[in-house]
Amino acid sequence: MRKILIILLSLVLLSACAQSTALIGPAITIGNTGNVMQAAFSYGSNMAIKQTTGKTPGELVTSYMEEKKEKKKIRKEIASYLESHIKIMRKKLSEKK
Repeated sequence: MRKILIILLSLVLLSACAQSTALIGPAITIGNTGNVMQAAFSYGSNMAIKQTTGKTPGELVTSYMEEKKEKKKIRKEIASYLESHIKIMRKKLSEKK
């Protein structure tokens, strides 16, 4: 019972921290590079991408890669089908001769 109470209390107290975690990435960039302009550009571009697409840059890249993988799979299936169809047609044509 005590653990559940601590977990619930922690969730309530830490729920406001979610908004400030968005600033951790730029803060790390400033700490590593010392370049405030780079951190500001990084944060601004991430926010612009999220407002435009509704997805974070990571989610956007993931969805793009999944779409690309699906298209590649479809192309392979079509190529396989066409190859088998060509073999069948060649066999039929050779039988006619």
